[in-house]
Amino acid sequence: MSVDAYGPSSQTLTFLDTEEADLIGADTQGSEFDFTDFTLPSQSQTQASQLDVGQTHSPQVQVNGDIGKNGLDADVAATTQTLRELQFEEDEEEAYYTKDLPEFACKYCGIHDPSCVVMCNVCKKWFCNGRGNTSGSHIINHLVRAKHKEVTLHKDGPLGETVLECYSCGVRNVFVLGFIPAKADSVVVLLCRQPCAAQNSLKDMNWDQEQWKPLIADRCFLSWLVKLPSEQEQLRARQISAQQINKLEELWKDNVDATFQDLEKPGVDEEPQQVLLRYEDGYQYQNIFGPLVKLEADYDKKLKESQTQDNIEVRWDVGLNKKTISYFTLAKTDGDMKLMHGDELRLRYLGEMHKPWSGVGHVIKIPDNFGEEVGIELKNNCGAPTECTSNFVLDFIWKSTSFDRQLALKKFAVDDTSVSGYIYHRLLGHEVEEVLFRCHLPKHFSAPNLPDLNRSQVYAVKHALQRPLSLIQGPPGTGKTVTSATIVYQLVKQTGGGPVLVCAPSNIAVDQLTEKIHRTGLKVVRLCAKSREAIDSPVSFLALHNQIRSIDRSVECFLLILWLVA
Repeated sequence: MSVDAYGPSSQTLTFLDTEEADLIGADTQGSEFDFTDFTLPSQSQTQASQLDVGQTHSPQVQVNGDIGKNGLDADVAATTQTLRELQFEEDEEEAYYTKDLPEFACKYCGIHDPSCVVMCNVCKKWFCNGRGNTSGSHIINHLVRAKHKEVTLHKDGPLGETVLECYSCGVRNVFVLGFIPAKADSVVVLLCRQPCAAQNSLKDMNWDQEQWKPLIADRCFLSWLVKLPSEQEQLRARQISAQQINKLEELWKDNVDATFQDLEKPGVDEEPQQVLLRYEDGYQYQNIFGPLVKLEADYDKKLKESQTQDNIEVRWDVGLNKKTISYFTLAKTDGDMKLMHGDELRLRYLGEMHKPWSGVGHVIKIPDNFGEEVGIELKNNCGAPTECTSNFVLDFIWKSTSFDRQLALKKFAVDDTSVSGYIYHRLLGHEVEEVLFRCHLPKHFSAPNLPDLNRSQVYAVKHALQRPLSLIQGPPGTGKTVTSATIVYQLVKQTGGGPVLVCAPSNIAVDQLTEKIHRTGLKVVRLCAKSREAIDSPVSFLALHNQIRSIDRSVECFLLILWLVA
């Protein structure tokens, strides 16, 4: 078959001069073949274009006969070979970080140069000192997110298999380690910041304390300690984002063998919706904040349930209310969880001196200046192995109370009358007409027995008294608690002594507010959970159960309860 049957398209394969072929990025087709419109040319236009092209390039092109056919076949064969080579290079690059990687390859990006990788001593995973697409090196990213602190260099690296530790005290926390040049120019000494690097004994060794520098600078290990991967290595390596690193670290908490490929599973790498400044309605508000509340609840539950401790030594006692109390010391951890009064713990006995036993109690004592012991009051005294002091296991119980309260989001979504229309639209960020209460403002805004308010605090009190919703913000120590107590005092005075409900996100905050409000001379009743009744606090005498006990006459008790209900 003649090549002419293919029409003008076959000619475009040879519209290239020899000199132009040597130029990188040269134009491979004439300007008359540029794509300029979405309309198809007519047959007469195609023939005219073919004629012009044939006349212009006749010295270099022969489109008829065997020579043209052979040239076309050669061009097609060359193009096919080029495509194969490109595909081969892609496979080779993909294999760089997905196949046959050594054990010491970076778990994030796959870089495996022995001089560039470091092993985490806790999880035994390797990470490189390269940044990739993150603000810090991969090894520092892992240590910070996993709360690990100890590392070991690779045996084939410049410094050999070395555990980084302080030369003096042996501490291995790399975030406090640094180095000081020794007497020999080629030797450095690793020392921790405190206390070793500050000891006067260093002067006797001719070590200059002022030359101490940390091993980590700009979120990377120093390059003489762990080399930085070359740009070529980092370009060939897997490109991983900070969000993917976060997800991978979370997967490792449940599955230590999880890999980067596990992030591609459905639902693993999904991010919650971003919060907005304005919402169309309560449904959109719930759809955005509901998943965030669940994420926080799941994290809190996982954190609590992962804090189980073994080999607990217990000391038994009996409280004034005849409840059994157990005291013990917890091992210190680097977790985010803090033990608080009222938290529930489960104590289990696994020894052979008594039958298996399990009891639940709430915390009545936490470590303080008087001791490191933790005390829990058992809910049930029955069967407690008070004669045993060892072989106990302690479990942290997750309480969903604070998260269950946030299920009011559902009511807010389906019932726009669940709150006042003003607050409803304010929460959704809608533009609403300003509402001002007609009230008699006091001449002096400060409350009795509380510090005098400054100008900004007076404005905050005035704003809260005149509007149905106010937001007061400020850093610690700016007097937000005093301002809040003053607002409550002024509200009570305006309502003629009516009740005012005061809520706060923590028991400590409620206690502080209770104390401040009580100073103003108002009648205050502190409401608390049953589990906190036995916990001593500066405002325990204001708690409801203690006030009822102190009332002798039933009439006063009835009036107190009636006042609370009102």
